[in-house]
Amino acid sequence: MTVLPDDGLSLAAEFPDATHEQWQRLVAGVLRKSGKEVSDDAAEDALSTALEDGLRARPLYTAHDSAPDPGLPGFAPFVRGGRAEGNTLGGWDVRQQHTAADGDAVVADLENGVTSLWLVMGEGGIPVSSLGRVLDGVYLDLAPVVLDAGREVEPAARELLRLYGERGVAKEAARGNLGADPLGFEARTGDDSFDFAPVAALARRCSEEYPGLRTLTVDALPYHEAGGSAAQELGSSLATGVAYLRALTEAGLTVEQAAAQLEFRYAATADQFLTIAKLRAAHRLWARVAEVCGAPGSQVQHAVTSPVMMSRRDPWVNMLRTTVATLAAGVGGADAVTVLPFDHALGLPDAFARRIARNTSTILVEESHLSRVIDPAGGSWYVERLTDELAHAGWEFFQRIEQEGGQAAALRSGRLRQDLADTWAARSAKLAKRREPITGVSEFPNLAERLVEREPAPVQPSGGLPRVRRDEAYEALRARSDAHLAATGSRPRIFLAALGPAAAHTARLTFASNLFQAGGIEPVTEGSFEDSGATEVCLCSSDPLYEERAAEVAASLKSAGAAQVFLAGRPGQYPGVDAYVFAGCDAVAVLSATLDRMGVS
Repeated sequence: MTVLPDDGLSLAAEFPDATHEQWQRLVAGVLRKSGKEVSDDAAEDALSTALEDGLRARPLYTAHDSAPDPGLPGFAPFVRGGRAEGNTLGGWDVRQQHTAADGDAVVADLENGVTSLWLVMGEGGIPVSSLGRVLDGVYLDLAPVVLDAGREVEPAARELLRLYGERGVAKEAARGNLGADPLGFEARTGDDSFDFAPVAALARRCSEEYPGLRTLTVDALPYHEAGGSAAQELGSSLATGVAYLRALTEAGLTVEQAAAQLEFRYAATADQFLTIAKLRAAHRLWARVAEVCGAPGSQVQHAVTSPVMMSRRDPWVNMLRTTVATLAAGVGGADAVTVLPFDHALGLPDAFARRIARNTSTILVEESHLSRVIDPAGGSWYVERLTDELAHAGWEFFQRIEQEGGQAAALRSGRLRQDLADTWAARSAKLAKRREPITGVSEFPNLAERLVEREPAPVQPSGGLPRVRRDEAYEALRARSDAHLAATGSRPRIFLAALGPAAAHTARLTFASNLFQAGGIEPVTEGSFEDSGATEVCLCSSDPLYEERAAEVAASLKSAGAAQVFLAGRPGQYPGVDAYVFAGCDAVAVLSATLDRMGVS
């Protein structure tokens, strides 16, 4: 390492120290030019971004944005990870999910970078009787197996333990999780008749005979997939974990034994900083629960790229979403990461999709060296502050559930369902207004794309909390357009009338084209309205040209047979204009009403 001589040269010597107040004044000056009269803290607030759970991301964080000491990696409160070495010894566990009895796919994954298996068993997955065939050729002493068998957890666990014995796997060499999650099963199905006694017996057996095998998964995905926020996901997972601790200790296990039987599963989204903060906050919250229970210890985390964010249209973009989510999971300190294939929302993934999914982790670990640094986000004023704020929000939601009587009571009363629904309704409004864009769906859609077809995946258990997707409202619109195309040979159309030179109309023409295509409506920009085959039209130009020509052109178009005249721009008083489309309008409502008028069912 070269040490530069101390010659008294300071690169910032000619620049005086700047203050926070000076920065705020500069921000206020810029905002003033855009018509916003704000000053001091209000100027900074104007640039803040509202997050869920009442949190806000501010535009600037400094050393004054304090947060509790996160401690050191491997030590309480485990904010910086449950192991002192983090993932530096070999990266995180690359865990791939399988829902079909395809032993060749399982072996191919393990031979090409996957380090553990997540097998969905029973209803909606692999038959328990097929487990031996699926694991044929798998070295069970090297590849951990995580089961997800719903109600069939007991027979699935017995079969896996039988295979360990039959294949000569030493009990201390068995690794993985039997995947029991009675409350998660109830959240998915609404069925509250799950008997916990066999689960407790399995936990006792694993604790005594299989030191590397856990029995229970605290799966927060049902709450995430029902539209829950990060804090609701955290609070629900805490309440579930506490319920399992109580049940296991009542069954005779010590607190230490009970805590050692739990593994937590969280969603990783393309909101990278929120995901990083969520995983770090989860460690801190569980450390507090464990401390109160008298069994201090860290949380074992399994992160799964979010099914909610996966789109069915332009599914190739999902590769980018899952890459960002995987990066966030790795930075957040997840012990295991599952990257859902880009075609997950379409059915069973093909070999190419599985290869891209497992290689996402491989590139981040081996080529990007992401795991070589322990807690790379540690010390970031933004991440530390967000971790702290999210921890408080998650703890507050956890306390609300406990006041309801615990996770089971909150599920059965309908209170949890309503809380999740309220959160999803607020987020759906943002999606409808494209405040939260979906690339390839609500933004930059491609009407000419060929739909990707996959073999249908097994039907997942239902009857409990709903499963939502960000693209669902737009997918419904596009499906209507597809049906119209199949029935008539063409898509519904709208004519975009550009007024004036390109400099005046290009921006709004592009905006309108993008918006209508998001609903499966084909924009026509060439020729005349009469020749376009459209029944509706949208004027696109600048405000000055609207003042001059909008009323005249609208009247002319109405005379030519236009049933509806839109104007791309903020609402004004233009005779003949029926509706306005603009940034922040309810795109889903506009598009749905337009398809209704066009007779597209």
